[in-house]
Amino acid sequence: MSDENVNTGQFITVEELKPNSKNVNLKVKVVSKTEPREVVSKISGETLRVAEALVGDETASILLTLWNDDIDNLQDGKIYQINNGYVTLFKGSMRLNTGKYGSIEEIEAEDFGVVNSEKNLSDQVFEQPRFKRPFNPSFQRDSGRRDQRRRSFRRR
Repeated sequence: MSDENVNTGQFITVEELKPNSKNVNLKVKVVSKTEPREVVSKISGETLRVAEALVGDETASILLTLWNDDIDNLQDGKIYQINNGYVTLFKGSMRLNTGKYGSIEEIEAEDFGVVNSEKNLSDQVFEQPRFKRPFNPSFQRDSGRRDQRRRSFRRR
């Protein structure tokens, strides 16, 4: 279940999130938010703002990664609906993200309840596979097909 889409349009609880969950819809309350910091994009080179918010429901809580305008739009104590979110592992711990195709909308919910911040899913540490790059990529240019090539040798 961790690598497949969790649902299509239905709301789930925070405790149902798994590493690599995709297309998740949740209703969460913001417990706290960190101060934004600036980072430089490795792709475009532009400076971006990033922060994290501890969000949750009655079942559990998780850190939500916020970028640029989303940082200013979220306020402590407010309730939000996250549409088309996904979970990633950052330094081994789960993070909820919205990304390019997700959204965060403020909603009114009178009977939301108390956030379970004791069960923080981001506190769990997962082992991440490490990808090793070859020392010399040009060395592998024959893709292991050495036996398929014919070499001509001169006889004397």
